[in-house]
Formats: sequence, C-alpha cells, structure tokens
Amino acid sequence: MENIIVLATGNKNKLEEIRNLLKDTPVAIRSLADFGPMPEAIEDGETFDDNAYKKAIHYSKMLGLPCLADDSGLVVEALDGRPGVYSARYAGEKASDWDNCEKLLKEMEGVTDRKASFVCVLSLATPKGPALTWEGKCNGEIITERKGESGFGYDPIFFSPEAGKTFAELSMEEKASLSHRGKALEEFVSEIDKIQIWLKQRMDEIKPPKPDHTEFLDNDWSQERWSKG
Repeated sequence: MENIIVLATGNKNKLEEIRNLLKDTPVAIRSLADFGPMPEAIEDGETFDDNAYKKAIHYSKMLGLPCLADDSGLVVEALDGRPGVYSARYAGEKASDWDNCEKLLKEMEGVTDRKASFVCVLSLATPKGPALTWEGKCNGEIITERKGESGFGYDPIFFSPEAGKTFAELSMEEKASLSHRGKALEEFVSEIDKIQIWLKQRMDEIKPPKPDHTEFLDNDWSQERWSKG
C-alpha cells in the first residue's frame, strides 16, 4: 500500500479534474469508489480549511491510508462572501448545479459590483491526524447569464478576465492553468518529493519501527505546510 493517496471526494467532476492534474505524479491515485460504500464526512466547518480537513481525516481514519480532500467554493464580494462554504448546497441540500447558479443570478440582479473569487483548499491527512494544506484562488466576475457547456458548479456564470471566457467555455487543460484548484494542485505537485517523505514518516508511525529507517524531512517545510493535528 506504499505511495497510495486516496482522493476523498464523491464529486465525479472534481475527481476527474484532480486525477488529470495528478496523473504524472509518482503516487498511485485511488478514489473512494475503489473501497466501497462508506459513511460520508460531516462538512459543518466555517471555513474551506475546516471542511477540507474534516473530509481528509474522516476517510483517512476509515481506510488507514493518506487521503487528499478538496473543499472549494465561490466567494462573491457583493454578497458578503456568499455562497462560500455553502457553494455546493446554496439552493438546498439536493440542489443541482443550475439550481445554485439560478439562485445566485437572482440575488445578483441589479448589482453592479460583480467581483468574485473561486477558492480551493487541499488537505492531506494521515490516519493519526496530522495534515498539510495548500490553497489556490482565482479572481473573476459573475456574468448575468449562463455561457458554456463544460465544467461544473458555477463555471457557466464565472467569467475569467484572464481567459476572456467563462470557465464553462474552457477546456479542462485551459481551466486547470487558471483555476483555484489547478493552482493549489500545481503547488502540491511541485512539492511531491517532500510530501512522499512526510507521508512515509507519518505512515511508519502506525507500523512496527524499521531499524534501517533513516529518512528525515526538513522540519521547516512541514511547519510551513502544517494545518491540523
């Protein structure tokens, strides 16, 4: 089970995006679907960081494996940061992506300040609790009507000035180069060698000690990345 990281999400669209961005890393990527039905994590945190950690540690403890969770959402300035951590269920627990977009567009009727940001926090947890985090953010604005058929969530109404299009008008590769999730994962991938050492140290703590284990990670890096635990 060495070098396995489980992507702790049941969102198929997120799973596809993350898998695509991590396809060239030296770790074996698994999904929750590979392990059968499990109780869902309770996402009742007040921040993206809280919810990412809750998901990562929940599934890591259940599976006994390192788990990488993403919590992300849309932050609209004119709505005091809403929908924020409630982005996926803004129009209700069973709301579709378009239900959420429709509610947001209705709330934004007549509003001239259309500035918004997508925010993503990644949390990598191990069964005993320690976790590391990465954050990505991208700025844009909310348009007045849906444009594009790609992507998911609020992508059809989120216009990227840098791209000159909505996220739903971009290919997966184009979106990855600009998006909040793409930026967080790019940083994650750039540190993958240190992450592997950190994971080996943490996972070895729950195994019988190996007398020949001599790898140690620079503590400054792990403190910089430290989030919970």
